[in-house]
Amino acid sequence: MTVASETNEALRRRAALQESRLELFRRMVEIRLVEDRIIELFGEGLIPGSTHTCQGQEAVSVAVAAVLRPTDTVACTYRGHGMALALGVTREALLGEIFGRKIGCMGGLGGSMHLSDPTVGLLPTFAIVGAGVPIGVGAALAAQLQGTEDVSVSVFGDGATNIGGFHEGLNLAAVWSLPVVFLCENNLYGEYSPIARTTPVTDLAVRAASYQMRSEVVDGQDVDALIDAIAAAVARARDGGGPTLVEAKTYRYAGHSRSDKATYRPEGELERWLQRDPITLFKTKLVDEGVDGSALEAVWEECRLQLEQSIEAVLASPLAEPSDMLANVTAGRI
Repeated sequence: MTVASETNEALRRRAALQESRLELFRRMVEIRLVEDRIIELFGEGLIPGSTHTCQGQEAVSVAVAAVLRPTDTVACTYRGHGMALALGVTREALLGEIFGRKIGCMGGLGGSMHLSDPTVGLLPTFAIVGAGVPIGVGAALAAQLQGTEDVSVSVFGDGATNIGGFHEGLNLAAVWSLPVVFLCENNLYGEYSPIARTTPVTDLAVRAASYQMRSEVVDGQDVDALIDAIAAAVARARDGGGPTLVEAKTYRYAGHSRSDKATYRPEGELERWLQRDPITLFKTKLVDEGVDGSALEAVWEECRLQLEQSIEAVLASPLAEPSDMLANVTAGRI
């Protein structure tokens, strides 16, 4: 696929997501299936490095993509596969990057933790906890200085709220009234540590009050609630109302990374969260709204077939070469 056609496909995927509730469901299913297959393919030795998957957090990603314009920017974490797919990055571009193939969105050089596609506003994802917070603030400052109506969204985990960059970022955003939304995916664990052992407050959103910033706590498993909260925060930022901290209460079903079996979780915790699976909850809503349940079940099979076709195409594409690392590096004389 050429760069131009890849860009057009990414933008088409974004538009479809924003035009159809069924597409919201389809994208969440796609993310779940991709993440499940990544775990399997990693076990088969087809993926170099580690991976961090987001099963259980799909509603957050699609809610962000359902609200933003392609010219808005998103800075997110190393657990960024779902956000990339939601924003419009194609399966081939995502999987190609994770597999280290030239077809990847970064030419196979970044891998699982370093994804980017400027055509849909995805800034490079960050392997350092909280590193995307000041980057998101910088993107918002650029939009403000350039006089655009673009908004920056900085997505991070609960653990990032305990680092200096989080507080510095929120402070500057508030002082300068920047068009940025801080979105905390509170999945209850900072890597392997439960939040109750590292953080003295239950609702992380209360920390916004220190910076005279609006905040909201929202159910991270309810895509409609997320869309409403994020849309309000984005509209406020776009209209010059300054930043907002949104805390999404969610949960990751897999461990922190592929080496983590999450044996530290209390008995029954995972099962309780599985009962509030965001895909199942949204399916129930759609059926109540009159969508044929069989059509929703068919989405799973359609996405499985498309995913396997994408994997086949990616595995047939060439691997990135060591020399590719220098392709976009320039040097000048002082």
